[in-house]
Amino acid sequence: MDINFTTATFKDFENIEGYNLSQRADIFYDFLNFMKSNGHMNYRLKNFSGCNSIMDVEIENKNNNYVSFVSNDYLGFTQHPEVKKAAIEGIEKYGTGAGASPLIGGHFAYHEELEKKISGFFGRKQEEAVVFTTGYTANSATLQILLQKEDIAIVDMAVHTSVYEGCILTNTKSFPHNNLEALEHILKTSQDKYRTKLVIVDGVYSQDGDVAPLKEIYDLIKKYGAFLMVDDAHGIGVLGKSGRGAMEDAEILNKVDIITGTFSKTFANVGGYVITTDKLAAFIRFQSRQQIFSATAPPSSMGIIKAIELIDEEPQWRAKIWENINYFKSGLQSLGLNTGTTSSAIVPVKIGDPHITGDIGKMLIERGIYTNPILYPAVSRKDARIRMAVMATHERSHLDKTLNAFEDISKKLQLAKK
Repeated sequence: MDINFTTATFKDFENIEGYNLSQRADIFYDFLNFMKSNGHMNYRLKNFSGCNSIMDVEIENKNNNYVSFVSNDYLGFTQHPEVKKAAIEGIEKYGTGAGASPLIGGHFAYHEELEKKISGFFGRKQEEAVVFTTGYTANSATLQILLQKEDIAIVDMAVHTSVYEGCILTNTKSFPHNNLEALEHILKTSQDKYRTKLVIVDGVYSQDGDVAPLKEIYDLIKKYGAFLMVDDAHGIGVLGKSGRGAMEDAEILNKVDIITGTFSKTFANVGGYVITTDKLAAFIRFQSRQQIFSATAPPSSMGIIKAIELIDEEPQWRAKIWENINYFKSGLQSLGLNTGTTSSAIVPVKIGDPHITGDIGKMLIERGIYTNPILYPAVSRKDARIRMAVMATHERSHLDKTLNAFEDISKKLQLAKK
């Protein structure tokens, strides 16, 4: 089987007919070298500074400072002195690791403090929070234990990969992105066929940066007796009057059956959480394989507790990020570039052609801008884009430099016409 490297994506190498594991690895290695040779390898670059609006990155064996749009540290809290201080204090008090799973000795006072803080953030009781070591497993491990062969997951087709992995033990139907008519059709036809019907959506979607119509979705699931799970990893801290995300904007924050999210974005650390009823939370704690068989979060997680507090204590960061989002998005649109339907800190420039998108990533790097070209399978084959995450710590000069780079590139490639 011949693979055309100029049009290939990572997906094409997952399962090549007739190739054993070694042969698949060999041809994929050749593909990676091909990407490096044409300057399209904007992945797994080595960083020599923390995630920030300016990052020290090694490219072609040279270190340089780049204006960075690759971090989901939206409010810049990974570099906040109070967050760092809290993480250091956690290590000084408890050491560097938990040493065990939460069921058999790895559950510490700081875990309960974190559960109390994140549940209170959403207006819930401490008993309604479950903390995971990653946001990915907060979704995947929870869904695998909650949904079985008698149940069904009804998912927006744009939900995170962790959701799809979590649904491998149950029946799954997906509906076109944010399409309420299609969702209602599935709810109606599934009404009497399954024991549990769980609709799963994001608050903010990670590639387009658009927001789910949560109020309308909530009304539909109640009409048909289903449950609702919302993963608002990219909305928390950015959207909502008080930073509680897309659910706060939709006025359903206290109505959602299962809220999931991550500590790796606005909360400036690593880990994930599930907020649900106290009984469901207890079920997850004692039945989830990740909770039973994986060591729990380290003491540096105490930095998360401070980051949660800062959402309310320092609202100026949310004001600043929206100032940056509006300025940057307006500037890109004034150049005739397609930013899609974004209503968040995720700002894509949609290109379409994956090879041209890779070229643009290279050209941006050459102009001192570090971004992520996003290709299939993260998006459809014809929907490649440059995906950028705006931060509160971006300065106007950073945004202007990036807009100037896009203006130059757009003129060379006639992007405004694509």
